[in-house]
Amino acid sequence: MAEHTTHRSITGDDTAGAPALRRGRLSTASLVFIIIAASAPLTVLAGGIPTAFSVSGLLGAPLAYVALGVILVLFAVGYGRMSSRIQNSGAFYAYISEGLGNRQGIAAAILALVSYNMMQIGLYGMFGFSAAAAVSGWTGLDVPWWVAGATGWVIVAVLGVNKIDLSAKVIGVLVVLEFLVVIAVSGLSLGHAPEGITAQGLLPDQFFTAGIGVLLAFSIAAFMGFESGAIYSEETRDPERTVPRATYIAVGVIAVFYAFSAWALATGVGPGKVIEEATTYGPDLVFVWLAERSPVLSDIATVLFVTSLIAALLAFHNAAARYFFSLGRAGVIPRVFARSGTNGAPVAGSLTQSALSLLVVAVFAVAGLGSDLGDLYPVLTLFTWLTNAAAFGLVFLLTVTGVAILVWSSRQKDGAGVFTRVVAPLVSSIGLAVVAVLILANFDLMIDGAGPEWLVYVMPGVIIATGLGSLVWGEVLRRIRPATYAALQDNLDQVPD
Repeated sequence: MAEHTTHRSITGDDTAGAPALRRGRLSTASLVFIIIAASAPLTVLAGGIPTAFSVSGLLGAPLAYVALGVILVLFAVGYGRMSSRIQNSGAFYAYISEGLGNRQGIAAAILALVSYNMMQIGLYGMFGFSAAAAVSGWTGLDVPWWVAGATGWVIVAVLGVNKIDLSAKVIGVLVVLEFLVVIAVSGLSLGHAPEGITAQGLLPDQFFTAGIGVLLAFSIAAFMGFESGAIYSEETRDPERTVPRATYIAVGVIAVFYAFSAWALATGVGPGKVIEEATTYGPDLVFVWLAERSPVLSDIATVLFVTSLIAALLAFHNAAARYFFSLGRAGVIPRVFARSGTNGAPVAGSLTQSALSLLVVAVFAVAGLGSDLGDLYPVLTLFTWLTNAAAFGLVFLLTVTGVAILVWSSRQKDGAGVFTRVVAPLVSSIGLAVVAVLILANFDLMIDGAGPEWLVYVMPGVIIATGLGSLVWGEVLRRIRPATYAALQDNLDQVPD
């Protein structure tokens, strides 16, 4: 039976003198850009969509984005309602603690921290490869992937310890440029449709079939980070409205935009051969196709593909840093992680995240020396292994959060209707649970044989073991530091009824 603690209503910037992040930094537009940056629009167009076509063998990728968008909009109904009442930089921790109890909240927070870390660090593999390939293509210089990755690491590390609105401005510019390029590619695709503009890819028989599980498992990656809006609730100008509004906008934009982009790309390449082409070229499909029709746009897209990864790295870095901060403030991990700078940024968490990234990338750099995988080594190992495991962890956390929202909603006496209190969180939780199972069932396809067979069990196992170990740590904390454990929910910055 889940424990429940009576909460103190907090309306100021501080909880019993605990450290706080700087309020009033983020507007709705800034938060939307941060959320969308984590999904990296150009990365999805170049990497996610061709991969979905090639691995599933289906044209139904557009409908997969729509279906997942519906599930996540339903999730956002309760998520947004809860975020308007509880503002905390450790969103999963705060919401699951409130709904299911402290032990579960601690486990969720640590699992979220590990998942965001794996997602962020894994992206350095793709960034290093892409940046090195771009430099080589333009200058002929053979730059090691880890040297290119180090350049991105410096940028992210510097921005990570600065005020959040600086990161938001950088991310905002990059995301707008990404959108413009994706729109241009989509327009060019529709203008060069070799088989004409058809409804192929939008027909149910290309979605409701045997490959649906693969489509959903691969397509969910495009939405990773949509939940991060609540992480910044302490730093928004009007958290009661900003976070729910930004989450709805981001999910809606991502679902519609990616569905349209996937359909347009299939139309531009040709529905009859897009699967074959995607299998042949993989993430290079978009750039190869562009180079034949608009070399200038291909060069621009290549640059923005690299910068889109910078935006995603920064978005996930900021999310992980705020989980370090929230857990440190709560006493779940050493309180040194709760240190923030004069600019209101979670400096200790940010520096820790940067140090972890440097360490893991260095290990992969050394391990990859002389690898038979050649230039693709960082993509097939660091990127593929860590990001897919992280995706499973985040989808699993979203499922548990949906259950927590359902439980929390049942206790509220604010007059909300049955759809808001029960239907939306229940349906979204079931949908997310199905996607989590599909990721596990198709994990061998997701890592595409990039490594030994035991990785299929070890990488998801890391996520599961983290969750179970964190539950144990929550119980240990309850026994050896009961005062800290009992005070955990005092750190949930809750708006009065």
